[in-house]
Amino acid sequence: MLHFLTSAGTTDMVRTYGLWVVFGMVMVESMGLPIPGETVLVSAAVYAAATRALGIRDVVAVAALAAIVGDNLGYLIGRSLGVRLLLRYGSLVGLDGVRLRIGRYLFLRHGGKIVFFGRFVAVLRAFAALLAGANRMPWLHFLVMNALGGICWASVFGIGAYLFGEQIKRVTGPVSATLVVAGIAAVVAGTIFLRRHERELSRRADAYLTHHAGRLW
Repeated sequence: MLHFLTSAGTTDMVRTYGLWVVFGMVMVESMGLPIPGETVLVSAAVYAAATRALGIRDVVAVAALAAIVGDNLGYLIGRSLGVRLLLRYGSLVGLDGVRLRIGRYLFLRHGGKIVFFGRFVAVLRAFAALLAGANRMPWLHFLVMNALGGICWASVFGIGAYLFGEQIKRVTGPVSATLVVAGIAAVVAGTIFLRRHERELSRRADAYLTHHAGRLW
């Protein structure tokens, strides 16, 4: 049932549906659904190198476009629905008003880095856009960093897989797993840091938001 999630499964899908499956899976992943968009990009690039049935420029361009479109849709979803959900249910997972203000402050100050580098981390790749929208990161700044991240990500993994073929494909799984673990570790470390420095961050957030944006949302 989960055959399509495997490397062989994504290769079969690329062989059958071509660039459409690259666009669809990368876009849906970028909107917030954790499916293997990166795996299908690598599979398409390897397939392009082996058969020349696809052009690597087309593969990279489609993956980058899908990442940008999907992330912007995810941003809109986060901005329209994420705020309400956080305000209504955030307290159930420890996100009270103070921590929500801190979250917005961090995205306003460092959102560009989160969006750009999040494209290369499996955990953040699916959720960075939603979080950016929910935390009201300015859309133009988000668009620029999102586009740069999407283009760099598609180029690095697409061209890398095209040039090195099956070697890249074999290590994609372990590398992705490592990035997932690293992403989880970063979340845990961030949580510990937040708890230890919450009062100081709250003070900075209040001062910054009062000066730049006023109220939370």
